[in-house]
Amino acid sequence: MTGAARRIRPWMFVSAAWIVPALFGALDSYAQQGLWGGKFNLAEILFTAFDWLIYGFLTPFVFLLARRFPVSRPKLARNAALHVVFSLLFCVIWAGLGTLIKLALQPASFDGGVLKFYASWIFTTFPFGVAVYLAMVGVEHAIRYFVEARERDAQVARLSGQLAGARLAALQARLNPHFLFNSLNTVNVLVRAGENAAATRVIEQLSDVLRTTLNRSHDTEISLDDELELVRQYLAVEQARFSDRLRPAFDVDPALRSAAVPSFAIQHLVENAVRHGVARRSNAGRIEVSARRVGNMLEVAVADDGPGIAPDDASRSGHGLANTRERLATLYGDRGSLEVTSGPEQGTTAVMRIPYRELLLEEADREPEP
Repeated sequence: MTGAARRIRPWMFVSAAWIVPALFGALDSYAQQGLWGGKFNLAEILFTAFDWLIYGFLTPFVFLLARRFPVSRPKLARNAALHVVFSLLFCVIWAGLGTLIKLALQPASFDGGVLKFYASWIFTTFPFGVAVYLAMVGVEHAIRYFVEARERDAQVARLSGQLAGARLAALQARLNPHFLFNSLNTVNVLVRAGENAAATRVIEQLSDVLRTTLNRSHDTEISLDDELELVRQYLAVEQARFSDRLRPAFDVDPALRSAAVPSFAIQHLVENAVRHGVARRSNAGRIEVSARRVGNMLEVAVADDGPGIAPDDASRSGHGLANTRERLATLYGDRGSLEVTSGPEQGTTAVMRIPYRELLLEEADREPEP
């Protein structure tokens, strides 16, 4: 909304709305003159129009009084009585201004005197004038309540967004140290084994992971392509630890590169598969990451051929899955889910389902790899 639009007040619209009855009043006066064969009297037509416009002039003052003395608790009865008094006073003002206009347009029409006309006009104005005043008070209250309700809704939305952001930040803050600890532990194992060249290579790979992690520290969602790049960097570090025991595989449709996924979510599932799948095997272990689109949902699966986990253990936070489930609930509500299943003898598959939505990739990312 522009600054000029914000300066427009509701009473301005209501005041301007009185132009409509003023035009119809003038038309009625003109039609009555024609129907009854009277002489065309422009002054009478103008008086009828200006008489309606008087309340357009008085509307800002009615709104001011309505705001100053709202008909609500705890002073409901007192303020209601005050508005009845104000409505009578406004009838007196309306009749007074109408008399002045008639005196300016039709000075010869006061046969019985100006005061007599003014007194008669006051009593004529009372029934309609009181109803119009109270209606204007009702309009002001309705507009104010509507504006306040929208402001409350906007404030609730802002607070909800801030709460969701803080919640996601807290969840991610719990995830990142765990990820960094596991990576540094890999370097520690290699150094203690005297494999300095391998440790140096892992440190370089770990620096890539840290750089990626820091660059996206404030992102709640990233593209699937960026998330898979982090997964590859992470697996490169872990392969230095497990050597040929870790065999990763990817089955992802290139058309899904720009799909939005929660930041670190897939990496966390892969890390979980390494810890509870490959690390528990004495021989080579396989981890497969796949992604496909099913209708308006994105389905990402991380499967390993490890010893598997008990069904009751799949929901425990000890396996690091409660964190991911909570992030999905915060981001997508009941449309996001994470299911973990184990085979009858071995293997565990974690399937994450989220609403499909695309993110714009950077131009450099869109260029095909050589």
